[in-house]
Amino acid sequence: MRGPVGWWRGKSTPAKVETYTRWSFHFFALIEAVTLGLSAFREVGPNPGTWLLLLACGHSLTCAVTASRALDWTRGRRPQPVRMLWTLAAVTAATATVAIAVAERTHGPKADEVVTAAGSVFGGVLVLGAGIIALGVRNRRRVVAIVLGFAAGAGLCAFPLGIAALATAGAVLVGGAFVAFTSVFSVWLLDAVYALDEARETRARLAVAEERLRFGRDLHDVLGRNLAVIALKAELAVQLGRRGRPEAVEQMIEVQRLAQESQREVRAVVRGYREADLAAELAGAQGVLAAAGIDCAVTGSTAGLPAPVQSALAWVVREAATNVLRHGDAQRCTVSLRVAGGRAELCVENDGVPDSPAGDRPGSGLAGLRERLSELDGTLRAGPAERGRFRLTAEVPLPPPAADPETARPLSEATR
Repeated sequence: MRGPVGWWRGKSTPAKVETYTRWSFHFFALIEAVTLGLSAFREVGPNPGTWLLLLACGHSLTCAVTASRALDWTRGRRPQPVRMLWTLAAVTAATATVAIAVAERTHGPKADEVVTAAGSVFGGVLVLGAGIIALGVRNRRRVVAIVLGFAAGAGLCAFPLGIAALATAGAVLVGGAFVAFTSVFSVWLLDAVYALDEARETRARLAVAEERLRFGRDLHDVLGRNLAVIALKAELAVQLGRRGRPEAVEQMIEVQRLAQESQREVRAVVRGYREADLAAELAGAQGVLAAAGIDCAVTGSTAGLPAPVQSALAWVVREAATNVLRHGDAQRCTVSLRVAGGRAELCVENDGVPDSPAGDRPGSGLAGLRERLSELDGTLRAGPAERGRFRLTAEVPLPPPAADPETARPLSEATR
């Protein structure tokens, strides 16, 4: 079973921010129950401390439920919790009224302590109630009206407690404004994080679309002219053939030559599209990860690696960098390339463990990488490593040095 650390690390960055925001408001409700309810019970005793404790706990529970539903509404998961907001407003007013009644009905040597405890409950529920209600309201003017309304109500109801109405209204105004500002800012921050995450996904999709357009343009440039000439030559051959002219054979030979030439050019375009430069991919992955706030260290050199091996490992680097950005929440990533024992080994390791093994995720590109590496008798391993890290390792055997004398430039030159 996954522990709390694995559960937390398995979340995306927006999900982490949302969880932190949600539990922050739940913590506010817990603080209310502890600081107001338990403190009143300890100071004034079971009677009437029990009533004050029940009031604080009931109001804090209502605040927690309202905050959770309001956050779901801000993320578009449920309609605006209007009834729950009105329920919280009613519970807040009722709790403040009962707190005043408890203070008014208490007499004896502990009357001053009871009035102080009841006043704390009275002001606390109004402050937190105004702030939580603001969490479920999108109009800023309504947020201001809610805070001012709670402050005015606190001032009007402060006389039975023997507290200065202006001081009470000012305290509720300041406290309520602070909690309301926290609510509004938290929602804004949460929306901004999700928007940035969606922008990153959109940028990745645009990059894929741009590459497809480039490939389409290349194919059009290669085939457009040749296909037009082939069509004309074929039409001419048909006309000559109908007339019994021997030149028709020469035209069909020309058509055959153009078709073969077009086939060679298409293969060259596809080969250039499928082959990738390892040094360029390493430098590009380091730059992309650094731009995403991930510390990426690259070690090793591409010097001496044959072109087919470089192309295969370059695709591994590209897919690994994409997985680090999309499927995990990494802070650090290391890419190491070494040649030993007649094999080239590329290892990509990061501390952002995804929810499930990458190889089991639908739509994973690791299956395609395994097929590409298998053409060179290579292997690919991917899965969790020690200390909550994820490791992807690709190994490709190297041909004899004389089989492919072409070498690549050092990685240090490509990253300058």
